[in-house]
Amino acid sequence: MNDAHGGALVGPGSQPEDFDGGRLDYMVMPDGMAIFSAANVPEADAAQAVPQGVAAGHAILAALTRAVDGAGPQRVDLTRLDAANLAFVDQLLGEGEVSVMFGTDVQAQESVLAGVWRVRESDAAGRRLRDYVDCAPFPAGLAERAFNGARGAAVLPETARPNIFNAPPLIAEINEHIPRVGEAGGAGHVINLSLLPHTEEDLAFLDEALGRGGLVILSRGYGNCRIRSTGTRGCWWTQYFNSQDTLILNSIEICSIPQVALAAAEDLADSAERLREIMEIYR
Repeated sequence: MNDAHGGALVGPGSQPEDFDGGRLDYMVMPDGMAIFSAANVPEADAAQAVPQGVAAGHAILAALTRAVDGAGPQRVDLTRLDAANLAFVDQLLGEGEVSVMFGTDVQAQESVLAGVWRVRESDAAGRRLRDYVDCAPFPAGLAERAFNGARGAAVLPETARPNIFNAPPLIAEINEHIPRVGEAGGAGHVINLSLLPHTEEDLAFLDEALGRGGLVILSRGYGNCRIRSTGTRGCWWTQYFNSQDTLILNSIEICSIPQVALAAAEDLADSAERLREIMEIYR
């Protein structure tokens, strides 16, 4: 993870050009992916110089324990830590498999402890405004912002266009499932575009009908996966790529947050146990 006063947690890029012989320039996606790395736990002697960082580690453990016990998402503020103490926390947590960007001003990186997220909010000049840890299946603030200002249904473009065949029925299917987003026990609804006949114009039509959101999720947990919120509530565009960065699975998900981006309850419990063992070093 980058230094608190340095560059971004994740960086922008572009999606592959080659898919069905055309360029998917309407779905611009970040190309950089956070690389999973095990936490390099600082030595106890080194920790003596960063007592606030150690205290933050214990606070994160307490917050994570509360989250596991059913208290909901928990947050630990790191904004007031200086560079040395913040570096200790970064080293303690390491970098995991999932990165999140909301526009250019909010970035999150899952740690090696699933469900423990480092989140940074910056101003337009890149200066740090807030720095904190969220303990939750997904960063709570980002989940809340994902569809701020989004419309309640996909909107059919007003003008007819050539080479559009299967997109209009999909719009009806999407709108049918949007009201069910967030229902208790609901698994969401997935439209696998890779298994459906479609043209480039169909995809562009869907992109226009759904609009574009500002939240991007990058995950290496199940292959190279890139997810982007759309401008329609509860609708996500999810894409998987192989090691050559060729698109191999293209889908639209109608759900609160795609499952691939969420830390499971058992993962949170495992993370709490691991962090508890680590923090024993500093008692």
